[in-house]
Amino acid sequence: MTRTFLPLTARSPEESHRAATPLELFFDLCFVVAVAQAGAELVHAVAEGHAGEGVVTYAMIFFALWWAWMNFSWFASAYDNDDVAYRVVTLVQMAGVLVLAAGVSRSFEDHDFLVVYLGYVVMRVALATQWTRAARHAGSAAERTMCLRYAGGVLACQLGWLALLFAPGPVRPWVFLVMALAELSVPVFAERAAPSTWHPHHIAERYGLFTIIVLGETIAAATVGVKSGIVENDALGELLPIAAGGLLLVFAAWWIYFVVPAHHRLTSSGKGFVWGYGHYLILASAAAIGAGLEIAVEQAVGKAHLSTLAASAAVTIPSAVFLLSVWLLHARYFKVGLAQQLVLPIASLAILLCSFAGRWAVLAAGVAAALAVVTGVTLTARDPATRSGPHAPDARGRQGT
Repeated sequence: MTRTFLPLTARSPEESHRAATPLELFFDLCFVVAVAQAGAELVHAVAEGHAGEGVVTYAMIFFALWWAWMNFSWFASAYDNDDVAYRVVTLVQMAGVLVLAAGVSRSFEDHDFLVVYLGYVVMRVALATQWTRAARHAGSAAERTMCLRYAGGVLACQLGWLALLFAPGPVRPWVFLVMALAELSVPVFAERAAPSTWHPHHIAERYGLFTIIVLGETIAAATVGVKSGIVENDALGELLPIAAGGLLLVFAAWWIYFVVPAHHRLTSSGKGFVWGYGHYLILASAAAIGAGLEIAVEQAVGKAHLSTLAASAAVTIPSAVFLLSVWLLHARYFKVGLAQQLVLPIASLAILLCSFAGRWAVLAAGVAAALAVVTGVTLTARDPATRSGPHAPDARGRQGT
C-alpha cells in the first residue's frame, strides 16, 4: 500500500534491479499525445509550403516537451519515493503536458504560445515543488543547496519564458535560443554544489523507453498516412515504396540505438549531461521521421505543395541526423577499428544522397539504413576484439553497428 507521506530522500545509484515504474510509463504516454500533435502540425506546415516556420516552431515545441520529460526522469531516478504526495505532483505534471498539447495547433497556425506556455509552467512549477521538498529532507548542506538551486533556477526560467509571448515574430527564435540555454545551464549550475544520485541503468532504460515510444509514434503516423493515401487516392503503387522504406528506416533506427548498452557510458555527471542533452537531437529527429513519411505520402498523392526532392528530404534529413547523433553519443565508444567507426557516418551520408532518387528516395534510404545494420553486424562478428575483448558491448555478446 502506498503511504501518504515519506521523506523524499536521495536513492542510491547502486540499487539493484532498478526499473521504470508504472507511474513513469504512464507519464511517458501523456507525452505521446503532445509529440503526435507537434508532428501532425509539422506535416501540415511543410505540406502548405511553410517549411521554415514549421521546422522552427517544431524545434521549440519539442524542446519544451523533451526538457520537461528529461527533468522529470532524472529527478525521479534520484528521488522517487512513490508516496501519495509524489504521485499527485507527478499527475499534475502530466496534466501540464496535456495542456501544452492542446496549444500546439495554435502555436503553429497563429504563433500564439500562451497555452503552450501555461502547460509548460504547470509542469515546471510542479517539478520545482518536488525539488523544494527534496531540499527539506536533504542529508547534507551541499545536497540541500543543489536542490534549492534546481528549484530556484526552474522558477526563474519560467519568468524568462514570458518574453516569448510578447516578443515580435522575428525575435522569438532568438528569445527561445537564450531561454533554452538558460534552462540547460540550470542542472550544470545546481550540481556544482553536489551531484544528484541518478541511477545509470534506470536512466538508460528511461531514455530507451521514450525512444521506443517516439519510434512507435513514427510507425503510427506513417501507417495513417499510407492508409489515407490508399483509401482516398487509390495510389498503392506510389505509396508502397514509401511504406517499405519507412519501415526499414524505423527498424534500423531501433537496431542501431539499442545495440549498445548505453548505461556503460553514464559513469559521471559530466558524461551524463552530454549524453542526456544530446538526446534532444535523437528524439526530435526520430519523431520527425514520422512527420517526414507523412509529408512524402501527401506529396506522392498530390496533396502537398512541394517538390519530390523536398518531400524526400523531409525523411532523409531526420533519418541521417538520428544515425549520426546515435553514433556521436555512444555507439562510437563501442567500435573497434576504422571500418566499424565509419559505418554510421557513411550510412548517414548515403541516406542524405538518397534524397535525389526521386519517388524511390524513401525506399533507397531504408535500404541504405538496413545495409548499415548488416554491415555493422558482419564487421562485429568478424572482429574477435569486439566479441570478447574490453570493447565487447555486454556479457551476452550483443553484436551490432
